[in-house]
Amino acid sequence: MLPVTAGWRLLFVPSRARELAAALGGSIMVPPVVAAPLLLAALVAAVISGNSFFWGSFWVLLALAVVAVIVLAVAMMYVTVSLMVRWVELRPLGTPAQVVIGRFLRSSTMAMADLQRVVVIERFSLGQRQSIKVVLHTASETVECEPATSAPLSRVDAQELTGWLTEQLGQFQVAVERQREVERNFLRPDEWWTRSHTAELWRVPVGEVDGIAAQRGVEGYQYTPRASAMYSPGTSVTVYDPGRAYDVAEELRAERAAGQDADSTAAPGPAEDDTRDSR
Repeated sequence: MLPVTAGWRLLFVPSRARELAAALGGSIMVPPVVAAPLLLAALVAAVISGNSFFWGSFWVLLALAVVAVIVLAVAMMYVTVSLMVRWVELRPLGTPAQVVIGRFLRSSTMAMADLQRVVVIERFSLGQRQSIKVVLHTASETVECEPATSAPLSRVDAQELTGWLTEQLGQFQVAVERQREVERNFLRPDEWWTRSHTAELWRVPVGEVDGIAAQRGVEGYQYTPRASAMYSPGTSVTVYDPGRAYDVAEELRAERAAGQDADSTAAPGPAEDDTRDSR
């Protein structure tokens, strides 16, 4: 939060050049990475065979990859320039009070009275915060402001940010909320957890994983890996949904902590032992 005339600025993107370079770099790298196996196969076939058909196929694939790079780069530049919010200024001391939204190339101003609600959204995956976002709600539009990775705002505590916004906007009757979004969509089976990994997280023997999973509603998925399908057709692997498995790990940790507290409370202290011995 930076002080400005009549208020404060929330800086979401410190450097336009850096964000533009990141968007451009991603758009340039993705198509070649995707097309590389096909290009390599076509090139090897053309070199080995010397056939004009294979050479033609290689050049066609290469041309398509170049076109994909150009199209994706243009699309990324358009999205970055037109949609990215660089900063938001709250001007509660102005007359009238205003909110100024700075985008990549332009800025827009609205009256503070038009701002109806502000939501601070935190996204989590397996207990780790992935991102934070500030959403401005008006009667006519919703403006999403997500800080760049390099922005200090990306690391600010959500509760503190919510409290600060409440303090700034409370006098204008603007509701400020904090929401938590938890990622629970994991690619099965690649991102699901094996029995041994789940046992390590739960701190239980591997043999107890199936029973705990069934008891606590952790979805499992049984499949045969490709290598096993070729050499050991009867071999199968069971993996578990990481979202619910992580929740169970937290539950088990809390239960163990509660059990330890109960044991320490119930255990007699030295003074009690001496009293019993004297009797």
